[in-house]
Amino acid sequence: MNKKYYITTAIAYASGKPHIGNVYEIIMADCLARFKRLEGYDVFFQTGTDEHGQKIELKAAEAGLEPRAFVDEIAGKIRDLFDLMNTSYDKFIRTTDSDHELQIKKMFKRFYEQGDIYKSVYEGLYCAPCESFWTESQLVEGKCPDCEREVQSSQEEAYFFKMSKYANRLIEHINNNPGFIRPVSRKNEMMNNFLLPGLQDLCVSRTSYKWGIPVDFDDKHVVYVWMDALSNYITGIGYDCDGNHTAQYKKLWPADLHLIGKDIVRFHTIYWPIFIMALGEPLPKQVFGHPWLLMSDGKMSKSKGNLLYADDLVKIFGVDAVRFFVLNTPFDQDGTISVELMIERINTDLANVLGNLVNRTVAMSNKYFGGVVSDTGVSASVDEELKVIATELTDRVSQKMNEIRQAEALDEIFALFKRCNKYIDETEPWLLAKDEANHGRLNTVLYNLVEAISIGAVLLAPFMPETADKITKQLNSPPRAYDDLGCFGLYPSGTKVTEKPEILFARLDPKMILNEVASE
Repeated sequence: MNKKYYITTAIAYASGKPHIGNVYEIIMADCLARFKRLEGYDVFFQTGTDEHGQKIELKAAEAGLEPRAFVDEIAGKIRDLFDLMNTSYDKFIRTTDSDHELQIKKMFKRFYEQGDIYKSVYEGLYCAPCESFWTESQLVEGKCPDCEREVQSSQEEAYFFKMSKYANRLIEHINNNPGFIRPVSRKNEMMNNFLLPGLQDLCVSRTSYKWGIPVDFDDKHVVYVWMDALSNYITGIGYDCDGNHTAQYKKLWPADLHLIGKDIVRFHTIYWPIFIMALGEPLPKQVFGHPWLLMSDGKMSKSKGNLLYADDLVKIFGVDAVRFFVLNTPFDQDGTISVELMIERINTDLANVLGNLVNRTVAMSNKYFGGVVSDTGVSASVDEELKVIATELTDRVSQKMNEIRQAEALDEIFALFKRCNKYIDETEPWLLAKDEANHGRLNTVLYNLVEAISIGAVLLAPFMPETADKITKQLNSPPRAYDDLGCFGLYPSGTKVTEKPEILFARLDPKMILNEVASE
């Protein structure tokens, strides 16, 4: 039986349409999930929507809707957007799902009965957009450290979770499991800024709004967002607070990877593990806090008016071009996105390197041999470097993907495509074609190109699934097992490529595209 791999994203907040910086996360998770499937893992990939809270109650009122009708509409739009980006999630959970709500009520009651939760009065500084409480010392220039907005003084009756009860156990776990929080900079931040100075108890209920899961033994209160939202990772796969877990839960938990934005690492590496400890369940194996995708003038926000939306970019560039661009975000530093940068990258890598390579290879095969690609065994020393790069590619890509360095993995794949283009320049098929005595060599050159591109296309599929499929169809490449990617020469000699190569990526006219964007 294949080894399981359970990957989750943070669930999207259903207060409005997510911008490309939010959608980046699910594309990244999808790429990892697809790659794990390619490696042979039994993957379960969960995403969804976080649908409770004061902000949604207010947004619904502004829209003249009941909260449930409002979140139904927004959750539908978010799911459509994830589907548009060709993400292969297995479960889309909503925190308004009845089975989720039931388990949250049970968990809250269990924590209370265990003595983990107590009632008191909250007095503090509250950021409504982030749904976070802060102390005076945590503010940055008097504003929320996460979103830089104003905070309000708040006082209300609330239930609190005794974080300090589990803090030492969590510190010990982090120290004993160096891969638990990644990158290491995020781990250091959590330890030095939150855990080692001493954890404050966490507010886990609210009375100032009604749109939330009720505390069934105290109906003035609703469960506060973080206990509700974070628990989706277990409720979505069949966790039961009474111990009657589904077979799916028993198989999948603990999660192999929680992929989240760097701004919510605190909630996922401190609050969530402590909730899990209190339930007596094993902790997730890894939490990865990815960097942000920013505009050139900083973080995307409605107030700045600098939002880019995935569906708008898809209309201009296509799904795989958008996936390609965002997956080039660095491992541990923020990336930058703009229409100008996308045009430049698409023209350089997708049109010039990849599109041109496939088009030339298919066209030459048709021109010189009626599309039939044969290995005649007439080799030369120049072939060896191409074969080495092609056969070692899988190991290099696998290493990068296991470290969640998807941009570097993409670079490795494109290094092969660039080497193929260089190989064309070195072997000069157009000169070989002029002398029939060289046709055996020409056959082998074209065969080597088709074989190398076929290997590259298999590894490109997690990043750009539609493009990889188009390449394999144009080359008429048969399916290839992951374990066979290190073997050069499996493309069946005598196979015929397509007669009419399709342009994968045409060069874009920057002026025309920018005018199109401006007129939207």
